[in-house]
Amino acid sequence: MFAVLLLTAAAKTAAKHSSSGEIIIVLYVVVFGGLYYFYLRPRRRKQAEARNVGRQFEVGDKAQTIGGFVGTVVRQSDDLVTLRTDSGAELDFIHKAIARKYEPVVHESTDDDAEEPKEQEGDK
Repeated sequence: MFAVLLLTAAAKTAAKHSSSGEIIIVLYVVVFGGLYYFYLRPRRRKQAEARNVGRQFEVGDKAQTIGGFVGTVVRQSDDLVTLRTDSGAELDFIHKAIARKYEPVVHESTDDDAEEPKEQEGDK
């Protein structure tokens, strides 16, 4: 909204001056620079940080690949990560193929689940 107001104000002042093209170009550069600095740059940093945090694992941890494969990390080198399946097969993956450290979701039972079944009308 602010950018639109700036552009309309620049257009009005540009009509009075002969160098209107230069003013509009400068305003476009300022608007797109602000967009990059306040929106795109922080977003890219957060995405890179999230990727790095999810890929921190050690030998013995469970890891999930981008394809959904889950296995235990048995070896790490500069290029490859070796995952072992529950059946004992070992597969090599590049580091970029590992999506995150796998932590299974534990569902806790609630009091609603422990309720006794209600009697139906026909069971009386």
